[in-house]
Amino acid sequence: MRKAALAALVVAAAVVAGGCGSSNSSPTISIGAAKTYGIADWSLKNVPAGRPAKLSFQIDQPSGEPITAFKTGPGPHTGVHLIIVRDDLGAVVHRHPPVQSDGRLEDTITFPSGGRYRVVVDVYPATGPRNFQLFRWITVNGRKPPPPTNPTGRVVVVDGNRFVMSPHPPLHAIQAAFLRFTVTDSNGKPATFTPYYGALAHAIFFRKGTLAYFHTHVCSPAAATACSTLGATPVAGTSTQPGMLRVGVLLPQSGVWRLFLQCKINGEVVTAPFTLVVR
Repeated sequence: MRKAALAALVVAAAVVAGGCGSSNSSPTISIGAAKTYGIADWSLKNVPAGRPAKLSFQIDQPSGEPITAFKTGPGPHTGVHLIIVRDDLGAVVHRHPPVQSDGRLEDTITFPSGGRYRVVVDVYPATGPRNFQLFRWITVNGRKPPPPTNPTGRVVVVDGNRFVMSPHPPLHAIQAAFLRFTVTDSNGKPATFTPYYGALAHAIFFRKGTLAYFHTHVCSPAAATACSTLGATPVAGTSTQPGMLRVGVLLPQSGVWRLFLQCKINGEVVTAPFTLVVR
């Protein structure tokens, strides 16, 4: 807003100066496009499904120089989160690419199927903005499965791990709420969650159609302060005992949302999809 106001004052001053002069010609003012953060040198092209693909890219600052330092420390709000979702919400990829000394991010990704994917680059720089997102689209070559059946129930089973969502009041846009899940492993025992990208569980939300995005975390009570907030509103989930997850929800729009609940159980990352209706 300050830049826009300053530009307006410059234009106004120029107009006044032109009106006071004896020349009939009006001054010409050229204002360049605003410089912003952006994704640069993105390497994923002609990506095959089901085969490892090498990814590299960097985040450029408004100055044109790459960001070379990102937040570090305990908790999940560090580095760069790379979250890629298929446009029909049938598949999700979640990575935290390692950062090289020159700011380049590199990783190897295997896409589960062909199709069009929305890429969310969720950035936590060491200085400047606390956090921001950048977006792009990619097409993965290969067969795209039929549209998935919406997981509308309260129970989802993935590789023998059973996730049960407890009944909850209706969800409303821009209102914080919490969902409770009971999780048992493939042996029928309460699941033991081990840290995965700085959290005991990740709750990744995408809105059907627009693919609007939101992301919260479930942390141990000791790490709750390093977990999710939106402004002054805490939406950090917690897990105080095996097999129990309390997941924070604060969605910006009404509509149908897909929740990808992701955690590490017995050394394996498990992703359980749920469908949420937000009023």
